[in-house]
Amino acid sequence: MSDPLLTPLTVAGVTIRNRIFSTSHTPGYAEDGLATDRYLLYHREKARGGIGLTMIGGSTNVAPDSPSIWGQLYAGDDAVIPGLADLADAVHAEGAAVMCQLTHMGRRTIWDDGDWLPTIAPSRVREPMHRSFPKVMDDADIDRVVRAYAAAAGRIREAGLDGVEIIATGHLVDQFWSPAVNRRTDGYGGSLDNRMRFGFEVLEAIRASVGDDFAVGVRMSGDENLADGLTHEECCEIARRLARSQLIDFVNVIGGNLITHPALAEAIPPMGTPLAAQLPVAAAIKEAVDLPVFHAGRIPDVATARHVISEGLVDLVGMTRGHIADPHIVAKIQRGEEHRIRTCVGASYCINRLYRGQESLCIQNPATGREATIPHLTVPSDGPAKRVVVVGAGPGGLEAARVCAERGHVVTLFEARSSTGGQVRLAARASERRRDLVGIVDWLEQEARLAGVDIRLDCPAVAADLLDCDPDVVIVATGGSPDTDVLPVGANGTDLLTSVADVVGGHAGVGPRTLVFDDHGGIEALSCVEFLLDRGATVELVVPDRYVAHGLDGTLHPGYLERFHSEGVALVPDHRLVAVHRVQGGLEAVLRNVYTGTEHVSVADQVVVEHGVVPVDDLFVELSGMSANGGRLDLDNLLTGRPQPGGGEGLHVYRVGDAVAGRDIHAAIYDARRLCQVL
Repeated sequence: MSDPLLTPLTVAGVTIRNRIFSTSHTPGYAEDGLATDRYLLYHREKARGGIGLTMIGGSTNVAPDSPSIWGQLYAGDDAVIPGLADLADAVHAEGAAVMCQLTHMGRRTIWDDGDWLPTIAPSRVREPMHRSFPKVMDDADIDRVVRAYAAAAGRIREAGLDGVEIIATGHLVDQFWSPAVNRRTDGYGGSLDNRMRFGFEVLEAIRASVGDDFAVGVRMSGDENLADGLTHEECCEIARRLARSQLIDFVNVIGGNLITHPALAEAIPPMGTPLAAQLPVAAAIKEAVDLPVFHAGRIPDVATARHVISEGLVDLVGMTRGHIADPHIVAKIQRGEEHRIRTCVGASYCINRLYRGQESLCIQNPATGREATIPHLTVPSDGPAKRVVVVGAGPGGLEAARVCAERGHVVTLFEARSSTGGQVRLAARASERRRDLVGIVDWLEQEARLAGVDIRLDCPAVAADLLDCDPDVVIVATGGSPDTDVLPVGANGTDLLTSVADVVGGHAGVGPRTLVFDDHGGIEALSCVEFLLDRGATVELVVPDRYVAHGLDGTLHPGYLERFHSEGVALVPDHRLVAVHRVQGGLEAVLRNVYTGTEHVSVADQVVVEHGVVPVDDLFVELSGMSANGGRLDLDNLLTGRPQPGGGEGLHVYRVGDAVAGRDIHAAIYDARRLCQVL
């Protein structure tokens, strides 16, 4: 029986070779609004991996009063054409189709960037997330923006792409549609006919620019789930009217809205949320229109994607974050290797970085976005096989072992525990929300074993045992131990502190009243609070920053904060833990306001601290003294992709991940990959 996922689909004369696509998104790889080589290589890799359609240019702006806030492309002038033409040629050469999303963001942006023009919208209604007070669009603005859409679409066609998608969701077209934003009393406001007028003018101008033989689609919400916003029924009616107009060739449907962080987390669901939760609104619109319907929304695995297509719920299924984790999903399906797909775990590392002003990267795949320097498929060594010993089977150690073995080396991996995974497996125990993290290390262990790594569990490594293996290279990936050194020098109570890791790992009990001091700002403390709540504790969360989870943005924190507020967690920003005293009935935690210096006391049964880790590097230091390289890493060679010097003379010792300095999962895997891919 043929696989429904591998069935072609034709849209406006464009044959999409299978039913899997990547939605338009902004990876932050553009420069000055132009498609770079990095941008090209990122999308070409998905095409090489077999994807049917890659949509580029998430929120590609069409006019100067729609400035980039996430490093988007800019199609408002002809400078965009050459880079897009190169990208289109590269993707087409690999057999995939490519389309570009266009937008004017309206109020969904900021005014104090780019050309410092005011944001615009149908009415003076501020978006909560981006907070600008927009200028109310007049007739000249409307005419200008309509012409800008048409000109931008013409540039996309001239560059040789296969189509354009107009994003409405939360953007200017939808701002006219939605009664929550559109309060006009002229011909563009009031009735649905009037509110759709601007969108139809945009589509009519685009059609006049690109012709009838070029794919044009709209990305829209199937239900804004917003007070005074578009209901499910209104969204279906909008879709019907769009289809009847014959101005579009497909509809791409998501659910919800994008105007707050909780809403963003609903529209782009993170780890711990149900799979394909928005599928019903997309399926309803498919029933309402006689057009191909696309949909993406936390569909990370092939089984779910196949069900969606085989049941005819939509016509094209988006696995966008899935392709960030593994751009070769389709190729592995075709080879009968679905079990080898590196499945997205929903960690939202990619979008968290983007919303913090950084480029998107994958928590578990360091090659994504770095295709120019890191191949997605390991290149075998053309030199003699080495004997490599890796110490520690966390994500960095597993990646080091996997890559070295795939290079053709003989690899032995020592792990002191009875299972692989290190701190990742511990983090996955914190709550049901984080359990999917284990997929990172499960995949790495599977691939390491398939590559022939000799994994020795329950084997605490000592130098003598490692040297018995007669290694050419030892890679120390022993991680770090929790650091609770947060109190001022000489302050009382250091011995009374417990680490987040010890609580989640079961090495410390759960106090009925627990104060958690987070000096890190990441997800670790939030997970610990949830762990404590699951066990009935009353929790106070104290941070020295001006808000909780200072290191997170985008979609990760809303689910935690929703629970914390609903279950009465006391959130105390702007305070530092400065002392702890044992008193009758528990512990007194002394908290000092970071601005005023004022102190107050909080009473708890337990004080838990998140302050990162201290490298466990004793073994590394010992082995370095016996090595030819003294444990030194040549950074110039590392950063330029060259082998470390003197690799064929004597024992060489290196370390990766938290054994170097406390960072994160991606850093550990990236350390290992760029060191080992040239060993």
